[in-house]
Amino acid sequence: MTFHDVRFPASLSFGALGGPERRTEIVTLANGFEERNTPWAHARRRYDAGCGLRSLDDVGTLIAFFEARQGQLIGFRWKDWSDYLSCKPSCAVEASDQLIAIGDETTRVFQLTKSYRSGTAVYRRPITKPVPGSVRVAVGGDLVQPGVDYDIDDNSGVLTFATAPDTGAEVRAGFEFDVPVRFDTDAIMTSVSSFQAGEVPNVPVVEVRL
Repeated sequence: MTFHDVRFPASLSFGALGGPERRTEIVTLANGFEERNTPWAHARRRYDAGCGLRSLDDVGTLIAFFEARQGQLIGFRWKDWSDYLSCKPSCAVEASDQLIAIGDETTRVFQLTKSYRSGTAVYRRPITKPVPGSVRVAVGGDLVQPGVDYDIDDNSGVLTFATAPDTGAEVRAGFEFDVPVRFDTDAIMTSVSSFQAGEVPNVPVVEVRL
């Protein structure tokens, strides 16, 4: 898959509409009961970048970014302002934010994840595009150092430790992250309402699997 490791301008994604989408297959039985299933293990996020545009300069920036990605062809990073932290939006990122794994003295490689909890239900979302320089990691409650104790692949969200964490040690991490996306259209229709303002009514963006 072709992907450019560049973020869609955050000033334009601010104010965009969007969020997670699930796919649920529902079959209604003869007795009126339902059977529900899903072919997706993870949600897919959709956004409308047009809602974040405020000026003709914004329109020009969008078109330049769209042309450089060749429409739907090339993926890119997207900042989801409603969900881009490992912690609550009102908090600062800490190394203790997310439980990634429990050490077993053998495993050295772990995928960054974010847990979403409601009651007893928990969904763990793989994080594949951490923001470079934002990742903080702790093992057994102690902060560890990047480049010394572990390496982080910013293009996959994979943590690799120099030495496998001890058995029972909690591997935790805090981070900011982006969503890997592409444009969901090969055409952008602009409407210039005045010299100072422009309007792009619909610029769909959709998450891609990596």
